[in-house]
Amino acid sequence: MKTPNRLLVGPDDAVNPRTAGFLGLQHVLAMDVYVPPIILAGLLAMSAAQQMSLLQATFLAAGIGTIIQTCWFMRIPISQGPSFVPLGAAAGIVLASGGVNHGGMGTLIGAMLVGSLVLIALGLTGVFHRIIAKLVPAIVGGTIITCVGLSLIPSALNSNIFEASGNINQNIILASITAVTLLVAISISIRFPRVQRLFRTGAIILSLLTGTLVATAMGRFDWKTVIQAPWFSFPQGTALNFGITFSPSAIITFIVIYAVLTTETTGTWFAMGAVINHQLTKNQWNRGLIGEGLSCFVSSILGATPVTGYSTNAGVISITGVASKRVFISAGIWFMILGFFSKLSAFLAAIPAPVIGGVFAIICVTIMLNGLNVIRRLDLGESSLYVIGLPIVLTLALVLLPATVTKESPQLVQYLLGSPIAVAAIAAILLNLCMPSDQQHSAALSSLD
Repeated sequence: MKTPNRLLVGPDDAVNPRTAGFLGLQHVLAMDVYVPPIILAGLLAMSAAQQMSLLQATFLAAGIGTIIQTCWFMRIPISQGPSFVPLGAAAGIVLASGGVNHGGMGTLIGAMLVGSLVLIALGLTGVFHRIIAKLVPAIVGGTIITCVGLSLIPSALNSNIFEASGNINQNIILASITAVTLLVAISISIRFPRVQRLFRTGAIILSLLTGTLVATAMGRFDWKTVIQAPWFSFPQGTALNFGITFSPSAIITFIVIYAVLTTETTGTWFAMGAVINHQLTKNQWNRGLIGEGLSCFVSSILGATPVTGYSTNAGVISITGVASKRVFISAGIWFMILGFFSKLSAFLAAIPAPVIGGVFAIICVTIMLNGLNVIRRLDLGESSLYVIGLPIVLTLALVLLPATVTKESPQLVQYLLGSPIAVAAIAAILLNLCMPSDQQHSAALSSLD
């Protein structure tokens, strides 16, 4: 089978189980899936046991969602993971409804369940692809992809390196060593084609392993949490444990949040399509939204926050050149194993943030460049420059926006301010609709002549 440009292995190409397992683990390691549940557990003052349960539920939901999307719905390599967007609202709903142990989690689960059913209904009616076809042409899609990568870069640098726990100088050293290892591996693969598969496909695991070993030598790897974690357990914070409660205000809140998440995941699907050189069909858009809804439904039942498409994996494919769906199915299986194998999930969670950040920053750049690559193929006019440029400005503005401004805003506005990708996407869509087309501009100039 002919593989897409720049890929070593295409989406439908065969990969042996051992290689698929190795590369699937690489995708898992490159994703910061464990971060959102840890943040939410802190906001809700959860006990250590509750925190581990939430982490396990998140891994399980990510694994099931990844397999659902890759095998049956989107049918392209897609990995699901928890978004940062719903965390503030989720914590607010739980605390306002009695807290973790007094009905709050049941209210949160009920709101997430109804929101996920709305997504499924939109996909089943076929409305979603019509919206995409009308509102998101290539220039808007390329702009969204660019903004996806751009919005993640500050997080990779600040949250994972500059503002992460520990000595900042050590953080920078760890991130730099990890990033340099990745670049060396890629350079070797380019310079020596005979070892390209080894060094390009394994570049991320090699860099993370090197960074982790250096962190251990610095005393930055927390083995205590790994030793204390049980070997096997099942999440104890599911709908069976907390029950399900339906609150109109909580449900409305999460319908709004799902709308924002859908905008974000649309950017992820565009990014993945650009990386694997695949034009998404109208059926894929509709099936993808159904898969997204089912993933969030499973996540809700398990007691985790909504899982959505992760753009990180598009960057991983750009680096490794491997886009096989078998690898993503393997990643889903790894996530499910982590959901039960508590000690292994504790080990991954203990990898220092700067080590992840060193790889994550480069991955974000590759996503951004893929968006720019889509844009550069277009015949751009004067109006197009504003359709592309202003969303980029808005993305940077929201990333740099002081937290105090966000906190002082109304709740609905906070959800949008917390998602630069959603705001950039909305801005690109509106500008493309409102700005005069290049044909209209040329006709106006001709009339003046």
